[in-house]
Amino acid sequence: MLPLSGGSIIIIALVALLIFGPKKLPELGKAAGSTLREFKNATKGLADDDDDNKSTNVQKEKA
Repeated sequence: MLPLSGGSIIIIALVALLIFGPKKLPELGKAAGSTLREFKNATKGLADDDDDNKSTNVQKEKA
């Protein structure tokens, strides 16, 4: 996968502006940000659960 250059990002932003309009873009950005935040929290919770399970298993093996 090729990284996006500055020109590509500008073109994508202009197309999004034309499709959704200037009034909808802030709402879409806010929704995307909250979705990303929720996803990060969920994956962090899963990683914490895995860490808890590993430490519990290690403690059982030592006993």
